[in-house]
Amino acid sequence: MRESGKIAALALKKALTAVRVGVSELEIDKIVEREIYRLGGDLSYKSVPGYKYATCITVNEQVVHGIPTERKLEQGDLVSIDLAVEFKGWHTDCAWTVLVRKQGTGSREQENKEKFLQVGEQAMWEAIVQAVEGNKVGDISNAIQTKIEGVGYSVVRSLVGHGIGKSLHEEPEVPGYGKKGTGLALKEGMSLAIEVIYAQGTSEVSLGEDGWTFFSVDRSWAGLFEMTVVVGKKQAEVLTDWRKV
Repeated sequence: MRESGKIAALALKKALTAVRVGVSELEIDKIVEREIYRLGGDLSYKSVPGYKYATCITVNEQVVHGIPTERKLEQGDLVSIDLAVEFKGWHTDCAWTVLVRKQGTGSREQENKEKFLQVGEQAMWEAIVQAVEGNKVGDISNAIQTKIEGVGYSVVRSLVGHGIGKSLHEEPEVPGYGKKGTGLALKEGMSLAIEVIYAQGTSEVSLGEDGWTFFSVDRSWAGLFEMTVVVGKKQAEVLTDWRKV
């Protein structure tokens, strides 16, 4: 899983570097696919019936599971890239949201979007801190909910994080909301995909006509931050941190 996570982190880093005005979602998807194969990994999403892409890419009001298209990115777009890697039978999963911006430009809306992303990322890291033996799943969930709702955003409650390992999606579910001290007890060595799935406005989502993409019902901004971690005795081990590869 460490090797799988390293491949996923490198692929995500490559994808985020490619995000700029005029680049299409499909171009980013192909960059990820090539990088995963180059590093000796395989596409976890091939195990999802009917899905043929390396990534899910969502923009602005799209929440998760977006199919990469020919749509070209524009200045001001919020772009989420979600990818998963299989290496020798072991899966890791990660996602990140970034703002498409031109150097030197700035506006109140841009500042608001940057704050929106900062809160989501902070919520993820605060949740990861809770992934230690002796805590409960609810401690992870509550950390996300407290951070997101504390500034007036909404946790998308119908979509959750999950266990991961020999399969891409395993037990337990790891919601983005919950009470401290509740849920499954965490044990050293458990592997989890901790996800912060949130929106600027309502927590309600709807499924698009393509049968895959979820949108925020009120079409407000959505964000997604996800890392695969291993529960530790005193500190979680993050397997997919693209900033450190």
